[in-house]
Parts: sequence; structure tokens; C-alpha cells
Amino acid sequence: MSAPQSIALSPAADGAAAAISPQPIAPPRNGRRGKPGKIYARETSGRFNRLRWGMVIFTQLIFYGLCWLPWDGRQAVLFDLGDYKFHIFGLVLWPQDALYMAIVLVVAALALFWATALAGRVFCGFACPQTVYTEMFMWIEARIEGDRVARMRRDSAPATLPGTARRVAKHAAWWLLALWTGLTFVGYFTPVREVVAGAFQGQLGPWEWFWLFFYATFTYMQAGLLREKVCQHMCPYSRFQTAMFDDRTKVVAYDVARGEPRGALHSGAASGDCVDCSVCVQVCPTGIDIRQGLQYPCINCGLCIDGCDQIMDKLGRPRGLIRFAAESAGQPRATADGAMATGWRPRLWVYGALMAFFTGLGIYVLMHRVPLQVDVLRDRGALFREVEDGRVENAYRLHILNMDGEGHRFRVSVSGLPSAQVVSGEMLDVAAGSTANLPVTVRAEAGDGRPGANPVQFTIHAEDGAETLQVRENSVFMQP
Repeated sequence: MSAPQSIALSPAADGAAAAISPQPIAPPRNGRRGKPGKIYARETSGRFNRLRWGMVIFTQLIFYGLCWLPWDGRQAVLFDLGDYKFHIFGLVLWPQDALYMAIVLVVAALALFWATALAGRVFCGFACPQTVYTEMFMWIEARIEGDRVARMRRDSAPATLPGTARRVAKHAAWWLLALWTGLTFVGYFTPVREVVAGAFQGQLGPWEWFWLFFYATFTYMQAGLLREKVCQHMCPYSRFQTAMFDDRTKVVAYDVARGEPRGALHSGAASGDCVDCSVCVQVCPTGIDIRQGLQYPCINCGLCIDGCDQIMDKLGRPRGLIRFAAESAGQPRATADGAMATGWRPRLWVYGALMAFFTGLGIYVLMHRVPLQVDVLRDRGALFREVEDGRVENAYRLHILNMDGEGHRFRVSVSGLPSAQVVSGEMLDVAAGSTANLPVTVRAEAGDGRPGANPVQFTIHAEDGAETLQVRENSVFMQP
């Protein structure tokens, strides 16, 4: 990516457009101490911080709580890989239902593209698991080791017993959260109550132990040790995100025209609104200076906006020195009545239309899903056999998969030849979420149809009146 440039926002644009400024920007004065290269993020408050924590609470209530929700005597959401069944509330999905997973992935990708084109890396700043867990780990760190200044002083000073005890307590708390996260993850593939009981009794299977500690270690390293380095060096999304940007994509931007030249706390005519307090740098979880312009490590979390707005409030100056704005090369477009044009443009409509299409397709396919699959196999031992009354019999084997959440009794009938009828294997009970093999014999008059293969159709339907449980499968009836 090219060297970062500053974004100069026109005061009249009210955050709707921006222009690249040739003005030189002073290097950041962030006042960091402590370990070289380590980022000591400062806690802040404001609307974006509240939104971030709202997403943390929302996503983790779902993740940690959904696996404990019961549903008809079992776990509401359980991905049973051993039996090849995914239980999602009242829905049971099988490997044959991979189409639904494909649709979900397509819709998720389009939603990410849409959000990125509209407002940059807002997913990274508010909903990405790396962001969510890093926020949780940083909250634990601040509660145990103190605020930013206390952590910097402790890291720059010689080791002491109280300081070491705080670090040990912090890492222990991180491991507890990571282990519970790993346990919850495994609980979506093995019933979570069994996982918890087995973990405390030391009776989990080898794969459960492996994935519990693997996911816990992964969480501990990603959110506790690596943090911003994941966003800066490991995340592929940060590398290709700019391909989805255009000049009306809203990103966090610093108003150079209003803020420069930076000055002390005075109201001189030659001084801008930026007082070079470096709060925007101190609160940034990836350690960048937004005043240097758009940079790929920026996750559009808006914390620098919250920090800057607090300073502007204290100084009695307007908010918005740092704000979400479009990096437009020209002036913002206006509508006929003089109002600012919206940020909607063709690519957003295309993404939105595709999302609506695939969402509707998924809903339609799911509503018309038949939770029954039948495979008809002819007996390979004999093409046909003649019985004593002169009629001809063909033998088949029906493989019936009942993907419904309830057991059913199925009836088999045949059509295609006027005299064809099922003489054995007409009824079969199949339990919920199970398979069964049914030998079926079909008999027809010898002169019915042409010699050789005659197309016939098997109809398998539930006897209990479930209209959706009906499948038709084609096969052939061999005549001499």
C-alpha cells in the first residue's frame, strides 16, 4: 500500500466528502513509554465505544449461551459430525443440504462487501471475533493491572512482587476465559453438558481435549498476546479491502483543513483546532495516528472519534475534527434542492440486490425442502424373473433417509406400467433422522410394455399425512 496521505475535510461538507491534502503532517507525539513496540491502549467512552461493547455483549450472549438452550429434549444448536447431522432448533440438516451452507456463505460475503463499500472496515471495528475478544481481554487487563499510565510505569520499572502478581493474575484470568471459550466451541459439536461434565471429571475423548486446548490457546494468543499484530500483519482482509473502496466510502478521517496547524491551548488565528493532545493515538487499538491519513491497519472502530470529541467538548469547540467521512477527490455532490447526495451508488445497489436475491432463494429453497431422500437400486443378481402365473417380477432395494425431526411410516407405490404393482416391501417405518433399506418386489404382466427396459416411477410418501414428505424416483422395469 502506498504511503499514507492526509484527508482534508471541507467544513461545508459536514462529513460527506474529503479531499487529499498536500499539507505536511507533523509526526505523532503519543508519549509512549514502557516496552518498545507495545501498544498501551487508553480506555475511552462515547457512542462508538458503547456500540462496540454492545456488539461484544450481543455476539457473546449468542456464542456462550446458544449451546445451552434446550430444544425438544436435545441441544438447540448441535453440529453432530459423528452422525452427519446439524441440529439447528427444529431443523435437521444433513450433508445433502450443503446448498444451504453455500447460500449462507454467499450472503455473508455479499454483506461484508456491502458494508465495506459503505463504511470501510466497520466489520473489523465492531463485529470481527479478533476485535471482540481483544476488547474482552483488554478489559480484564485494565481491571487487574490498572489504566494505561499504570501499565506503562510498571513495564518500564524493575520487576516487583506486586507487579508480578498482577501479571500472573491477568494471564490466569485470560486462560480461564480462553478455556471456557474452547469448551464452548467444543460444546457445539459434542453436547455441551457432556463436555463440561467430562472436562471436570477428566473423561473427555482425545479429540475433545485436543480441540478444547487448541481453541483456548488460539484465543489466548490472538486476543491476549498478538492483538493488533493480527490486524496489522496477519489479516488478509486489510490487504484487499481498498479494492472495495471508492471515493464515497465512509472511513474515519481527520479534518486537516480545520485541525492544522496544530497548536497549544490558545485561540490564535493561525492555530487549528487540533491541540496535539495525542488522545486519538492513545485510544487506538492498532496504534496508528489517524492524522497521518488512511492506513490499512485502521479498523474503523471510531474510538479516536470518541477521544477527540471529548477533548473538543472540554475546549468548547465543535465536534467532528475526526469523523466518518468520504475520501472524495472533489466537492460533495448535491441534489436539486441543495441537500447533500447520499452515499448510495451502483455497487451498493448491486450488492444489496444480490443479497436480497440469495436470501430470498435460501428462504424459498428451505420452505420447499423435502426432508426425505430415496435412492432406488435394482437387483444386480437378475434382470427379471417369471413367476408361475406368467407375470414378471423385478427386485429393487430402496435406501430411504428420513431427514425429518419425527419418525414416519412410509408407503411405496409404483407407476409407469398399467399392470405394475408392489407385491412386497410396500410399508416401512423409519425413525427420525435415520436411514433404512427396504427390499421391494414389483410385478407386472408379461406383455405390458416393450421388451427390455421400461421406465417406471416409485412414489414414497408418509402415511401420517405429512404432505411435504413425498418423493418420486425413476427407475426401469425389465421385460423379457
